[in-house]
Amino acid sequence: MATFAPLQRLVIAVAILASFVTFLDGTVVNVALPAISRDLGGGIITQQWVVDAYLITLSALILLAGSLSDAYGRVLVMRIGLIGFGVASVAVAASFDPLTLIVARAVQGAAGALLVPSSLALITATMRGDVQSRAIGVWTAFTTAAQLVGPLLGGVFVDFLSWRFVFLINVVPIAVTLVLLARLRLPEHPRGTGVDWWSGALCALGLGAVVFALIEQPVRGWGSPVIWAPGAVGLVLFALFLVRQQRSSAPLMPLGLFRVRDFAWGNLATLFVYAALSLNGFVIGVYLQQGAGLPATAAGLASLPMTVLMILVSSRAGAWAGRLGPRLFMTVGPLVMAAGALLLLTVAERFDYWWQVLPAMIVMGLGLSLTVAPLTAAILGAIDEARSGIASAVNNAVARVAGLLVVAMISTIVGGTLDLAGFHSAAWVTATLVAVGGIVSWIGIRGIPADAAGADGPAQPAGAG
Repeated sequence: MATFAPLQRLVIAVAILASFVTFLDGTVVNVALPAISRDLGGGIITQQWVVDAYLITLSALILLAGSLSDAYGRVLVMRIGLIGFGVASVAVAASFDPLTLIVARAVQGAAGALLVPSSLALITATMRGDVQSRAIGVWTAFTTAAQLVGPLLGGVFVDFLSWRFVFLINVVPIAVTLVLLARLRLPEHPRGTGVDWWSGALCALGLGAVVFALIEQPVRGWGSPVIWAPGAVGLVLFALFLVRQQRSSAPLMPLGLFRVRDFAWGNLATLFVYAALSLNGFVIGVYLQQGAGLPATAAGLASLPMTVLMILVSSRAGAWAGRLGPRLFMTVGPLVMAAGALLLLTVAERFDYWWQVLPAMIVMGLGLSLTVAPLTAAILGAIDEARSGIASAVNNAVARVAGLLVVAMISTIVGGTLDLAGFHSAAWVTATLVAVGGIVSWIGIRGIPADAAGADGPAQPAGAG
């Protein structure tokens, strides 16, 4: 980070570390799922809930956190989130049955919701233009590496210690971030306005009910009132959430943001790309252990090529997108990822990582490296600084909801059992999702800078041109 000023380097370091713990914890769990299931029981449904309990509160409350960040200051909200996340992590590690673990994961997700929008908003509020694009590229490289290196660290802990230690990995980065945060002096201007707590409740309950229906449906069927009733109630609650956003004086998700073309289309691309990433991460982490018979550490190592490529290429892709525009990268990157996902169809009963999985990881890693930083820069660069916190929160919420829904549907996608046929089905769905993300980007993204928009008006209406 030699090209950044000292204050900018400190901001980037804090943003990376604060996001690191949530991204790491969101993915490190995948490789620990078989061990958790063996220890606490529950099968694939418990495994889904361990992932989705975290994602439900993270997805739903990240919007509320965005408003809190803008209303009361990013540093304060981030400090509270870090402390809460550390405490919840200890509770997760100490869980003694599936229910306790799931509840603790939900609390952990709620604390994590305070971190991501505040951390990225620090960058978007203090840097603009090419400097911002390069900073987001650096942030993306390290935070995405956290998502990808998580399975490796988790595998080492599962094989040589216990799955419980997997959830204590983030204690050190939390402590370091709190120290750096105390040194950060930024001229913040919190609005001090009210926060729409009712909207947060409607969003959380609506998502939770829908996810419950999706996860339990393969067991009970859609005809069961235990399934369709929560599903219907969840959809109604989420519809009420959207209606409230139109009428609220301080909405958690200002629908007017979606009149900005790059913001709207970029979030649609985010939905498809991050759904694919979540599906691939879950399936790789579980199948390589339960299906291919690899130890947890080896299963974690499977994604290491993606990590290396993200670190080497992502910051450069962010800088290239700052000069050339994000559209090309957001189109080509997902299509390359789709090709990589299709290479996973070579996985056979006679398993060989070097010829069946490694090529797919390399190709997917290259595509991901070209995609993520330009995608983030396009979305947040389309929105003025005054609304950077809520814009970041909306984008992160879209990404988490994408993962939340696809994990809830994993039993349906793989046909109830994550065997070889189920693994291949997941590869097809992954390839389709990222390909659609690339097509959406080509159709919608124009690369209009935020400076071209007024403080309250959109840069260009979605769908125009």
